[in-house]
Amino acid sequence: MAQHWQEMLPIDRYTVAASGLLHDYDRKVLTLLYQPLIGSACFSLYMTLWAELEENRLWSSSNSHHSLMNFMDMGLKDIYESRLKLEGIGLLKVYVNKEEDTRSFIYELLPPLTPEQFFLDGMLNIYLYKKLGKNQFMRLKRFFSDQRVELKSGYQEVTKAFQDVYQSGYPGSFEVDGEMNQLMSESDGTGYIGRQERGGIQILNETFNFELLQAGLNESLVPKKALTGKVKESISNLAFLYGIDPIQMKNIVISAVNEDNEINIEELRKTARDWYQFQNQDQLPSLIDRLQPAIHQTHKKEPKTQEEELVRYLETTSPRQLLKDISGGAEPSKSDLQIIEEVMFQQKLLPGVTNVLIQYVMLKTDMKLTKGYVEKIAGHWARKKIKTPQEAMLLAKKEHRQYLDWAEGKKTANPKGTRKQPIRTEMLPDWFDDKNNTSNNKSESHPPKSAKDQDALEMKKREVKEKLKKLRSQEVND
Repeated sequence: MAQHWQEMLPIDRYTVAASGLLHDYDRKVLTLLYQPLIGSACFSLYMTLWAELEENRLWSSSNSHHSLMNFMDMGLKDIYESRLKLEGIGLLKVYVNKEEDTRSFIYELLPPLTPEQFFLDGMLNIYLYKKLGKNQFMRLKRFFSDQRVELKSGYQEVTKAFQDVYQSGYPGSFEVDGEMNQLMSESDGTGYIGRQERGGIQILNETFNFELLQAGLNESLVPKKALTGKVKESISNLAFLYGIDPIQMKNIVISAVNEDNEINIEELRKTARDWYQFQNQDQLPSLIDRLQPAIHQTHKKEPKTQEEELVRYLETTSPRQLLKDISGGAEPSKSDLQIIEEVMFQQKLLPGVTNVLIQYVMLKTDMKLTKGYVEKIAGHWARKKIKTPQEAMLLAKKEHRQYLDWAEGKKTANPKGTRKQPIRTEMLPDWFDDKNNTSNNKSESHPPKSAKDQDALEMKKREVKEKLKKLRSQEVND
């Protein structure tokens, strides 16, 4: 995949546009609802671009990315990565125009969802709940809510209608000339300043295999006409949110069919959420990058060597899928998923790097993920600012002896100890192709002695003791 400097350069220019007026209330929504999900860097980029728009205008003046880097005190790589996250969560659209060696961009700011849309979204509200916890989530819900306006008993509405108050002129009372007709209909290539409320995040239907789902549904239980456009959108979102495959989704869809042979979307959401929590000990999913971000993917062309093929696999596979592949297709355990999730959030490891960590730890500790050991290596990689699988592989090779000491609970390696012979086994990672030191080879270097050998050794010890006694007695007599 392309690096950030292949996508944009400091000299490239950009213009900020808005699809509609952004209101001051949007700042509160972005600050309190979106910022916990996208992070402070993304929030700062959105606010900086917003500030470049003139008041009540829809276009900014042209500017360079170098100026944006100075405004935000951020590198181009961080700006590009933040831009991608804004695009993904539906707050930014990007357009590019390439002319010879120059590029110019249009950054169209999209308004955030309204609080009502956000809390009823079915995806973002789940991620926010997981991120903040119940107490803070309910606090925000109260912050953006208020009592509905309801009429007290005894009150009746007496509001007058338009026609009760105003009267229109009769035909012939005023004349409409040609110029007025032209003014009424002419757009002059401009548009009225306003705003249209946007919908929530939508996962493309192409990402879910509806053919397989329909093949598993009995026509008598779920008619094809019940799978309307809105229902399919909901199924795609729920499949992405909870990691539900078409086979598992079949039972969830069946349970959401009402007496009119229609699929109740709210019931569909509730059933999918209950299914996920049952599978994951009442936990809810977190918003994480499923794959290695494009900015940190290195192989643009088709892999030619075995190592390039492995790196490509690690970059294009989610940690969850890697655990599943390692176990031969079986679903990973809840405890393993929790360990990996905490590492990705707390240590900020990218998915590709996390994949290397999983492979290294599991293949060196008898296919087990020990939380303390995983966190210790992850913390080391985070401090080293490891961003790509190749960097993680090189560091794992370099610090292999230290990591083995950590696995055995040693504080430091023994500098005076003899160098132990390496052992090659089939359980070594594919990328670990050079000779490494291991600490579990004592039994291989020194095989256990037989009973006969043990008896001979004890006899020799007794002979040595007897000789020492004789020497001491001679010294006393002398």
